[in-house]
Amino acid sequence: MSATEVKAVLKFVRISPQKVRKLVDGIKGKPAEAAIDMLKFMPQKGAAIVEKVLRSAVANAEQNHSLDVDTLIVKNVMADQGPTLKRFRARARGRGARILKRTAHITVVLSDEAI
Repeated sequence: MSATEVKAVLKFVRISPQKVRKLVDGIKGKPAEAAIDMLKFMPQKGAAIVEKVLRSAVANAEQNHSLDVDTLIVKNVMADQGPTLKRFRARARGRGARILKRTAHITVVLSDEAI
């Protein structure tokens, strides 16, 4: 049996990719249900975002590819840099300081076969 890969992508999320990558390393290689449970109880903002993408990937596997949800494994999760919003804040003596509001593209890849 060949492994079927299913993915879900969330783009232009208003969170730094660096913050998302901290969470992502903990769920790679785990079963999808276990990864969802882990993310559910993490206090970070990014955990809820990654959980939502992971649930979307599971739904894609179930609906579009008729895969058994219990056999799905998180093969890969990527948090790539999106476009950065540039803002300025007034500072002392008439100066302006640049504020970078970073965005991320989060991709979750699930597989029905062990890595």
